[in-house]
Amino acid sequence: MTRLYLVDDHQIMREGLRAMLEAKGHQVVGETADLTQALADLQRLRPEVLLLDLNLGGRSGFELLAELQRRHLPTRCVILSMSAQPRDVAEAMRMGANAYVLKGSAGSELMSAIEAAVQGKRHLGADVSSLALEVFMRPEQVDPLSKLSPRERQIIAMVVNGQSSSRIGLELHLSPKTVATYRSRLMAKLGVADVTALVRLAIEHKLVGAGGQPGAGRRAGDAQPQLSMFSDRTRQELPTDDTPGSQ
Repeated sequence: MTRLYLVDDHQIMREGLRAMLEAKGHQVVGETADLTQALADLQRLRPEVLLLDLNLGGRSGFELLAELQRRHLPTRCVILSMSAQPRDVAEAMRMGANAYVLKGSAGSELMSAIEAAVQGKRHLGADVSSLALEVFMRPEQVDPLSKLSPRERQIIAMVVNGQSSSRIGLELHLSPKTVATYRSRLMAKLGVADVTALVRLAIEHKLVGAGGQPGAGRRAGDAQPQLSMFSDRTRQELPTDDTPGSQ
């Protein structure tokens, strides 16, 4: 029996997963659509495996994946997503996910992914392996943003969203000077000379939606995500990072 936690923004999806998993002898110790609640529960309940969707309305599952790494939580992660974007697959695996399964896959595929995660192994669904391989073989052709660190990706999304260096620094616990250094460095990496070109590149490669919203494939009208990772009630726990080279 594996202790599992579910994060998905559709209740009917969570209910279906819970029924299937419990029928297979697993224990679902919690579920939510809210990333702040998920982080608190993961620290308290310490499930063995997290089943995580990437598109959570106005926020991204990548935020929670980053927090798992930052806080060194022992929970293994299986991404269960509709996204067949090569960039999402590769980024999830780079950020420590143990498995990536598409929501259209058979239940047996998910069970195999959970078993692999429990054993500390990696697992890619049959339809996912080729997507990851495409990025790893031709990373800059498929996605020029692949050369950016997770922190740089976070900052580019906030810059494109019109936030100032001071505001970004406040959200991410960085000095404005450090944010400016990040911005200059990432623009140099991408070979863009101004914010207009940066916005165009970010939209083209789905780091943000056409309306400036961070995250691949956002639906029109989605609420603006909270890029500070988590709400004020957990912000005091976040470490201070004032060194560009540390992320």
